[in-house]
Amino acid sequence: MPDSVASDRMKAYLVGGAVRDRLLGLPVADRDWVVVGETPEAMIAAGFEPVGKDFPVFLHPETHEEYALARTERKTAPGYHGFHFNTDTSVSLEDDLLRRDLTINAIAENQRGELIDPFNGQQDIAQKVLRHVSLAFTEDPVRILRLAKFMARFAHLDFTVAPETLDLVKSMVSGGEVDALVPERVWVEFEAALSANTPGAFFTTLGSADATSRIMPQMQNAFDRSINADTNADADMLTTLNKAALISREPRVRFAALCAGFRHQHASDLQSLCEQLRTPSAFRELALLSARLTEKAHLAHTLNAADLHALLKSLDAARRPERFNEFLLAASANTSDPAHYPQAQWLRQCAASMTNIDAAQIAKSQPNKQTISTAIKQSEIAAIESLINES
Repeated sequence: MPDSVASDRMKAYLVGGAVRDRLLGLPVADRDWVVVGETPEAMIAAGFEPVGKDFPVFLHPETHEEYALARTERKTAPGYHGFHFNTDTSVSLEDDLLRRDLTINAIAENQRGELIDPFNGQQDIAQKVLRHVSLAFTEDPVRILRLAKFMARFAHLDFTVAPETLDLVKSMVSGGEVDALVPERVWVEFEAALSANTPGAFFTTLGSADATSRIMPQMQNAFDRSINADTNADADMLTTLNKAALISREPRVRFAALCAGFRHQHASDLQSLCEQLRTPSAFRELALLSARLTEKAHLAHTLNAADLHALLKSLDAARRPERFNEFLLAASANTSDPAHYPQAQWLRQCAASMTNIDAAQIAKSQPNKQTISTAIKQSEIAAIESLINES
């Protein structure tokens, strides 16, 4: 029978985000462990379930938390798949921590609650600095994205990137290592950054290293157009993204608010970006609507009934009310005062007036099927016209 309490006798250390976030006074979501001096066979015998693909990772039989064997890695090919992993029992905890990306993520805690911090991560937490642990950082281009993601998470706490780390990232970009990133992994880190407190810091960090133009050239072009076309800081795309973060925690809304900056005439560039990143359809659809229709939504109070009807039909407001409301949130972020966006309430009222018509009765009154859709459309426009006259 597997010994399910064997983990109590193992040299297991809490590592990474759980330790970091506790030291930062933040909620701890997931707890990951590193095990020193054990073999895969011993882990399985103790009741752990193997789940790792590239290197041995196991789930605890009771808590289901992840336990990974301490490991080192050696670069064998370009990109982030080109690694050979060593999980020999001789690999020490310090060896394992040395391969981690940032010092704040390279702190461990033993089962007595004592911290092991060979790379001064606690000091960097106190000084609010993101700093690479070693030159091994340069071997994995995903770490460029992770650095930017952590800035999105911690910029509101006044974290900065250590100058030497930024220089290192710049060398990775200029050396072409960043070109090995695959779309799926870019999107994973991008979406995580969209959920962070200050998502605009993701792009600010990438921009500081000249990485945006290499990873997402369409987005860099949009940023450049935004800066060149607008003198009002409120029109800046990253300012808009951070505003969206204040009014919605939904990543789709934040992405759409950002992508409204592509504007209608550059929607094809946005389509190209979404195809390149293999963006999920819900994100892509809302973003494209924002790029095409945000400026029209801003003019809602000046539109006639027919144009309002066309706008609401383009948004599929009646059949997809949740997406419609997400669009309105994203549109409000593209103004100087997202909390005051009367166009949203007006468009909701117009949409409601359309749904109040008796489509079934109208259909029955038509002489043939060919005239039904036209009659319903005319009734919907009439309902909006009546609302306009009442206002």
